[in-house]
Amino acid sequence: MRRRYFPAAQIVVVLGGAAMLQGCVVGAVVGGTAAVVGGAAKAGGAVVGAGFDAVTTSDEETRLKREREQRDWEREQRRCEQRQRQGRDC
Repeated sequence: MRRRYFPAAQIVVVLGGAAMLQGCVVGAVVGGTAAVVGGAAKAGGAVVGAGFDAVTTSDEETRLKREREQRDWEREQRRCEQRQRQGRDC
């Protein structure tokens, strides 16, 4: 009788060990996946950040260009008014 319980005990030990190893494998897979997802999120964040910087720079450049154009237009208007006062065409 004692011999019959020994194989059953071995099966329980083997299955228990396999369950623990499965937990380790699952943990490693989940950890690896989280690292990949985290790396992708970091890379995505860098891309979004660079895009935001590019848009901000573009907006700044656009604003500066409009200000410069406005100053040029105002200067041209003053010159035109001065020419008209002198009796010349613009």
